[in-house]
Amino acid sequence: MINVAIIGASGYTGAQLVQLIHQHPGMQLAHTFVSQHSADAHQPIAALHGSYAHLPYQLQPLSDEWLVTLSEQMDIIFLATPHEASHDWMETLASGKAKVLDLSGAFRLQDTAVFAQYYGFAHTARSSLDKAVYGLAEWYPAEIRNAHIVAVPGCYPTASLTALKPLAEQTLLDPQVRPVINAVSGVSGAGRKASLTNSFCEVSLQAYGVLGHRHTPEIEAYLGTPVIFTPHLGNFKRGILATVTVKLAAGVTADQVSQAYVDAYAEKPLIRLRDRMPKVDDLANTPFADVHWTVDETAGYAVIGTAIDNVMKGAAAQAVQCANLMCNFSIQTGLTHS
Repeated sequence: MINVAIIGASGYTGAQLVQLIHQHPGMQLAHTFVSQHSADAHQPIAALHGSYAHLPYQLQPLSDEWLVTLSEQMDIIFLATPHEASHDWMETLASGKAKVLDLSGAFRLQDTAVFAQYYGFAHTARSSLDKAVYGLAEWYPAEIRNAHIVAVPGCYPTASLTALKPLAEQTLLDPQVRPVINAVSGVSGAGRKASLTNSFCEVSLQAYGVLGHRHTPEIEAYLGTPVIFTPHLGNFKRGILATVTVKLAAGVTADQVSQAYVDAYAEKPLIRLRDRMPKVDDLANTPFADVHWTVDETAGYAVIGTAIDNVMKGAAAQAVQCANLMCNFSIQTGLTHS
């Protein structure tokens, strides 16, 4: 049995991880932590998330001594923590036998100058950054399987890269025209901490982070081409819907586009190729990504729709996919019933 600790277990993603590890047939949840001075310390997770009232876990305050102990005693550590905390704790947590999966943005970007520009602080954990593998599970399974540190992708990049990588990998995109990504997220993507900007009663439907969102360089780094990415906040709880418009390379046909998606995802159990544009309600609270595309051969354009649950496939479920690869389980173990 794989021994697991979750740090940051009180937030939406952390609590979702608690539920997923609790039901995992090959993993045992040994510890659930929050930061040392968190108001959530010493509370049962059921007091914070009523849907997990059946789970028996208590939230422990994390100390520096615990960081060392966890690195030496755990098999897997999930970090559902702020970027700064993941950055500061990684060197210690990754110093022992434990494999660490970080769901923050602290180790996704290899370019530290770009990181500082978008995240607002200098990256000094270079040795951990050099070891970190990007955890886009369907695309980097071999690297993830052998990794000691995994940087789990952001929710918007997961949806965007799922849509774009099949075309980019087969050089079907026009390199002179940037893909245009318009994506809408539910309010849970902003986290559990109260804020007027993401209060359910205040949110309508609006763009934010226009031409400057920190997920733009992440998408570009793993796609290999510049994009125009515009995120939107919608008045719903969970999910992301990304609609991506691309200019195809000269002469590319609809059949070539379709074959690219079949080649990429036909054998991937958590990617569902749909016969119509996806919608969030079809996969909220599930680990799947739904994909559909439409091609205009005359104009040379394609529109790809991707939908995910931002807390599941966009965070916790993808982290479990990566942990499954690292522990030699099948990629969907604990996530589906088949």
